[in-house]
This record gives sequence, structure tokens and C-alpha cells, in this order.
Amino acid sequence: MNIVPQLILNSIIAGSIIAFLAVSFNLIYGATRFFNMAHGTIAIFGGYIAFFFFKTLGWNMYLSAILGILAAGLLGYIFDRIIYLPLRKRKASGMIMLVASIGVFTALQSLIQIFFTSEFQTLSDISVHDRLYTIFGATITQTQIYILIMAFIVAICLIIFLKYTIFGKAVKAISDDEEVAKIVGINTNKIIGLSFFIGSGIAAIGGIAVGFDTGLNPTMGMKLLLHGISAAIIGGVGSVYGAFIGAFVLTFVANFSIFWISGEWQEAVAFVLLIIFLIFRPRGIIKR
Repeated sequence: MNIVPQLILNSIIAGSIIAFLAVSFNLIYGATRFFNMAHGTIAIFGGYIAFFFFKTLGWNMYLSAILGILAAGLLGYIFDRIIYLPLRKRKASGMIMLVASIGVFTALQSLIQIFFTSEFQTLSDISVHDRLYTIFGATITQTQIYILIMAFIVAICLIIFLKYTIFGKAVKAISDDEEVAKIVGINTNKIIGLSFFIGSGIAAIGGIAVGFDTGLNPTMGMKLLLHGISAAIIGGVGSVYGAFIGAFVLTFVANFSIFWISGEWQEAVAFVLLIIFLIFRPRGIIKR
């Protein structure tokens, strides 16, 4: 049996999910210049909120997903206002910001475990979302098709949004030089807050996608974050284009590595690839 078509399709699907994390991470990093370690758990939080409305309360699936995205965006914004903004005003170092985000990650993960337990929860509705399709010998579910479509829509919309709107130009100005941006009249704190809201919302789309594809677990936020950061670094930190490309490079290399090594080493292959980029091309595929 030729497994190449299935590997290609699996890589595209996994890359699409990771792209949500990588693109949103790059958006926030571009505005703040710090590694937000709570980002992956906020994505999972969005997935659990969607699960609560859809599965627990029986609300409409699409409305539940929108509420999950908005809740994650709002939570990211709140964390920025009450934790990261005061630290920025005190001129806190990147290390202090990193440690603060680790604290946020730990607290949020614990809260998710308290309210939703540590068991896997799935957003899939068998009666609606288990329809299978075959493409060139590879199998794909209807849910996975939705994930692919959503990933490309989000990427295209975000690229256009950042390139042609005042917000996008302000983010670029802050990323280039925050002090100069302040001098020319840009409200940097407002732009950074909006970056957290939008970035956290996009990350939640990834969390919801995971909920439909494989299921949710409170502890999987860090794994998602590490994959997202790896993709962002491989593609080019601060570049939306790069994050999108990096996500697919990461998943294709990891999935096709099974031809040479055991599948148990897929995670290791992904991080070996990251190390190679850090050594030989630290600015990523697309230099910003």
C-alpha cells in the first residue's frame, strides 16, 4: 500500500493546525518581543469554551466556536492588561516577562483541569462530522476539510489585514522600534492589547480545530505552543508568511521521517529540525 498520499494529507492537516499557533504567536511576538509561554494554553482554553457551549449546553456548533474564539481573545487581552502591561511600564526585562507568562500558563492549565477534568474531551459530533472522503488514495474527514479551508482563510485575511490596515502598519512600526512608534503618535499599549486579542483568538481556532480532530486535554497546550514556536522560528520570527510556511515544513519533515526512523521519534525530528535552523539559519526561511 502506498502511504505517501496519506502522509502528504496528514502533513497538510497537521500543518494547518500548527499554523494557527505559529501565525498568532508571531503576531503577538512582533508587537511585544517576548515569548508568551501561555499562548498554547489560551488556545486550548478557547477549545474548551467551545466544548462547554456545544457539548454541555447543546448550543449551535458555529456559535459555540465563535464564543470560544472571542473568549480566548478576551482572556489574552485581560492577561495583557493586568499582567504584561504593568510589567512593560516598569521596563521589565524579557526574562521577567517570560517567567510571568509561565505563571499564567501554569495557573490557566490548572483552572482548566479543575473545571473540565484531565480527561480527553472531543468536539466531534459523529452524526455530522465523521463523513469520510478519499483523495488520490488518502482519506480525509469533513472536519479536516473545514480545518484546511479555515487555515488558508485566516492566513490570507491576516496577511491582508496586517499589510493594508492602520493596525498592521502600527504593529510593524512597534516591532521595528517601539520608542520611535511612540514619538510619532502611535498608542503602543492599545496596539499591543489588540494584538493579544487577535492573536489569542486565532490561537483558539487552532485549539478548536484540535478539539474536532483529535480531542482536547488540559496539558496539551505546551505541546501546541512548542510546535507553534518551532514553526515560527523555522519560517521566520515576526513574519506571518514565514509562520505559515514553517508550520508545513515542520509537519512534512516530521511525518516523512518515518521512512528512515521509527514513528516514535517524530517529535524529536521536529526539534532537531528547529536546532538545525537555529544554528545555520536563525532568522528563518523568510528573513524579516
